[in-house]
Amino acid sequence: MMLGRRMGAIVFALAAAAGALVAGGPGEAMAETPPLEAYGASPAIDYIELSPSGELIARIVVVDETRAIAVTRIKTGEHLLAAPIGQAKVRDLRWIGEGRVLIVSSETQAIPQLGVPRSELFFGMILDLETKALVHVLKRTPGVLATLYGGAAVRSTAQGDALFARGVNVVNGQIDLHRIDLDTGRGRSVVSMDRNTDDYVMDGQGEVIALAQYVERSGRWSLRLPERRRFREVWMVDAPVDKPLLHGMGRNPRSIIVGADRPELSSASADSETGNVLFEVNVDTGEWTPLPFDRHPDFLLHHPQTRLLIGGGRVEGEGVRYEFSDPAAARQWRSIERAFPGQAPRLVSWSDDLKSILVFIDSGESGLYRLVDFERGVADVVGESYPTILAEHVGAVRPIRYAAADGLEIHGYLTLPPGVDKPQGLPLVVLAHGGPAARDVAGFDYWAQAMASRGYAVLQANFRGSTGYGRAFLEAGYGEWGRKMQTDLSDGVRWLASEGVIDPARVCIVGASYGGYAAMAGLTLDRGVYRCGVAVSGVSDLRRMVNWEVRQQGQANSQVVRYWNRFMGAARLNDRALDALSPARLADAVDSPLLLIHGKDDTVVPIEQSRVMADAMRRAGKPVELVELKGEDHWMSRADTRLQMLRETVRFLELHNPIE
Repeated sequence: MMLGRRMGAIVFALAAAAGALVAGGPGEAMAETPPLEAYGASPAIDYIELSPSGELIARIVVVDETRAIAVTRIKTGEHLLAAPIGQAKVRDLRWIGEGRVLIVSSETQAIPQLGVPRSELFFGMILDLETKALVHVLKRTPGVLATLYGGAAVRSTAQGDALFARGVNVVNGQIDLHRIDLDTGRGRSVVSMDRNTDDYVMDGQGEVIALAQYVERSGRWSLRLPERRRFREVWMVDAPVDKPLLHGMGRNPRSIIVGADRPELSSASADSETGNVLFEVNVDTGEWTPLPFDRHPDFLLHHPQTRLLIGGGRVEGEGVRYEFSDPAAARQWRSIERAFPGQAPRLVSWSDDLKSILVFIDSGESGLYRLVDFERGVADVVGESYPTILAEHVGAVRPIRYAAADGLEIHGYLTLPPGVDKPQGLPLVVLAHGGPAARDVAGFDYWAQAMASRGYAVLQANFRGSTGYGRAFLEAGYGEWGRKMQTDLSDGVRWLASEGVIDPARVCIVGASYGGYAAMAGLTLDRGVYRCGVAVSGVSDLRRMVNWEVRQQGQANSQVVRYWNRFMGAARLNDRALDALSPARLADAVDSPLLLIHGKDDTVVPIEQSRVMADAMRRAGKPVELVELKGEDHWMSRADTRLQMLRETVRFLELHNPIE
């Protein structure tokens, strides 16, 4: 497939919408509050990456529902490529050397002939900047589906730039690792793998130096290291839910990083929510050594060229805290923090020599990408997430903490309407996050900011069971669906009311995924607090949800089912005790209007969860609305339906909880 060499007007418009490479900041301030379209639109930049040399920058830019790839030479601002890629849901963007770019996208599809239910399937495309040719990864590979199984790995090997990806062979059932021909997309099997192969680690030259296997039914995880031309099992453990994880290469070419619970080697950090400690494992000797991080990191950082471990990062109250083991990287990052005091910059991409670093800042902003060039000593703005939402339109996000009814300290964030410094008696929206093992963070949240722009204060509480606060806090949420995880939210309402910040008679609850469950539970299990609720892609019938997962997984004893049962508090499969926590079975108790919104292509929480809730509400004679989003998945990936969701949410809030 060839991309046209002539760039039409729409392509230029797409590139301009992402923001050309400029040396200044955002444009002139706008006096009026932006319309909801400004918040509901997809960010103007989906992904942005520096090339290995740091001389080029690639971006996936968005206008309405159309995406395009734009590649620019940084020093001159010359557009080397700007080409539309349609309405693909882009999930990743990576350079393959200086001359090619990998684009990963996804589609909601089923493969009936293979017994694969509707799922989010991933596809890779390689774009050659010189020829403008676009080829599909694993295309024309005999017997192998042209879909990605897991992520793709880019390496600079002695034989040249290389791309590796796993693919499903429909003939023999293998899911081997393939080296991809960059000109044709065809794959050549290089390492044999099966369905039990959970993950692998590849060194800087493209050699696989570790494999992990996980047997779903038994929950047994094992580490395999190379021995001659095969892999031998060197350690195994039973891990029904919190399995060990591979985290890439270690600090030298013959080591890997394994996150595992091995109390005989090192006691778990209080910061580690699964009990896993990060170990560096020598692949030749099998020796395990704990990594010397001050605090257990949420993610690790590897050198863009060598792929060796150089640091890690942890999400904290004010933003991401980075810790580097590589002295050069540590010096560079200290310089960036000094350049942006109090702005919590986040690392996005860097050149191979670490002299050019792309950072993202959304503290007090709607999202700016800045390119820090250490040789020139400048930090140019190279893109904006929401170009029409300027700093004056961004409501202040204040970190808060309060005591739950049982004394547990809950942390979170309060977003205020723009321009409000001394809040008093404001109407409130409780915005509950998904997961539930997830968390809200500081920074620009389009959903919270959209509601704040209409005059609402927005509470985002990291209730018990959220990540980021250690293992004890996470485990405090086990079995607390509809119980203390729910009252943690309403305890926040009561605290804000006691401080005079909000009017307790004007509160609604909104959320998506688990947050959608929390919105429904707020009207059924925690009554008397909320005037209305908006549940997006929420779980309404817990037992039905787990049984659906069993059908999806094809077995009753899987890690996913075990995870659900742990958090929901089920003693066994089909535990009827879950009915007492299921809003769809408690519709008679609903005391406020409910809006249900759900994507028809949701493969995480099926749309039937909203439909059964709507049916139950109607039978009980309770006020309910159901909005079904055509072509939308669980993550609100499409701009038109994301905007539809936002409009419906604000309309419902203004109807049942008006500002005045």
